[in-house]
Amino acid sequence: MKKKPQFESIAPSHGSSLSVNNFKNFNAENPASWHYHPEMEIVYVNGGSGKRHIGNHISYYNDGDLIFIGAHLPHFGFTDRLTENKSEVVIQAREDFLGEDFFEAPEMASVKRLLTRSKQGIVFHDQTKETIGPKIEGLLELSNFDRLIAFLEILQELAEVEDYTILNVENVVLESKPQDTARLDTIYSFVSEHFKRTISLEEISDKVSMTEQAFSRYFKNKTGKTFTQFVNEYRLVHASKLLAEEHLSITDVCFECGFNNFSHFNKKFKEFTGKSPSQYRNEIKKVLV
Repeated sequence: MKKKPQFESIAPSHGSSLSVNNFKNFNAENPASWHYHPEMEIVYVNGGSGKRHIGNHISYYNDGDLIFIGAHLPHFGFTDRLTENKSEVVIQAREDFLGEDFFEAPEMASVKRLLTRSKQGIVFHDQTKETIGPKIEGLLELSNFDRLIAFLEILQELAEVEDYTILNVENVVLESKPQDTARLDTIYSFVSEHFKRTISLEEISDKVSMTEQAFSRYFKNKTGKTFTQFVNEYRLVHASKLLAEEHLSITDVCFECGFNNFSHFNKKFKEFTGKSPSQYRNEIKKVLV
């Protein structure tokens, strides 16, 4: 029996409604897992070969890949230490990131059809991969506003191409109850709004009308993490963004992200990224120079 996919929370890029990340190094501490999320996801793997496991579909790719995974469609990660790719750029966004009715506009009809197809998983072939791949990588260099416009243009281009394959003949029925996603969304939204302060187990369990014990079991079962681990990871993701984008001291970053002990922050950050906050900031500066 296939293991149920775990819910994964996505934190948009700082000051943006999109999450755009470039994974250049394989992280043995955070291996690929069978997961899903409410966000649609576009993945561009530059070079290398690997395995696709999306919904009920399993296949292999050579010389990179360009995949569109619809919201709530379970999947594994696509690269590991054997892939030998140059980079893996991942774009994630809610379908309503521009408002509930944005894609109902007549100008967006073809993109709306693309989003519907994506719920079965789409792999784009060589010509589109070669054309769109560099544009996806280019998002990493753009300001938030320009990135948004460029992302819409990418969606439009993907909506118009014909060299693609639908990966799952039928829509994949996610083995999770609708109330699970709503409950996890409530938890995630609350954490995203209040992570800078202490969130007690009593407070968060009350938000979803559960006892503390039942909440702890439920959350660990659905995410594979304790609630404390989840909150700390959210804070650390935010810290990495502040270290890269803001002119704050590392001490200020620590307290701005909800940690009230500097040595604890340093320890957790190194466990999470493999680098100390100062090493991380220095490496980011070298990349941006």
